Amino acid sequence: MAARLAEKYKAEIVPALIEEFAFVNPMAVPRLEKVVITMGLGQFGREAARLETAMKELGMIAGQKPVVCKARVSISNFKLRAGMNVGLKVTLRRQQMYEFLDRLMMLAIPRVKDFRGLNPNAFDGRGNYNMGLSEQTLFPEIDPDKVQHTQGMNIAIATTAGNDEQARRLLAMLGMPFRSVQA
Repeated sequence: MAARLAEKYKAEIVPALIEEFAFVNPMAVPRLEKVVITMGLGQFGREAARLETAMKELGMIAGQKPVVCKARVSISNFKLRAGMNVGLKVTLRRQQMYEFLDRLMMLAIPRVKDFRGLNPNAFDGRGNYNMGLSEQTLFPEIDPDKVQHTQGMNIAIATTAGNDEQARRLLAMLGMPFRSVQA
């Protein structure tokens, strides 16, 4: 069964973007490529129990097992040695990507306290969007009563859009709640 957002993209968004940006070739229409969720461990990367709980929670949120990222170089000022655990990451594509974005936009983001919309200018100039969440308990998969340590995460949404305007329009049509820009 196809994800709800994937169906919406094919049925509604592609024709609307073709008309709005005058694309000649339907393959030129911007689409989602991948979503990368990263979680920095900081000083707690050395604690095996904390690493395990973070891996379990990120796995529940993403629906797939995260990869442990290790430091490449030693930095004595940060008490960091090469090979130490510094973070976790998950790359989602296809069906899992659409399902995660649906849960993010419909369930997690509305739970943010004092939410006024996402920054519409957090694009990188090449059509990719980055955002951060301050805690993992925003997702319904995580039981807030069982969480011992709150952990933030970064979410990078990669698109095939050629510029930020096309990517912003694509994400807005998918349902991303951007803050309105005051003129």
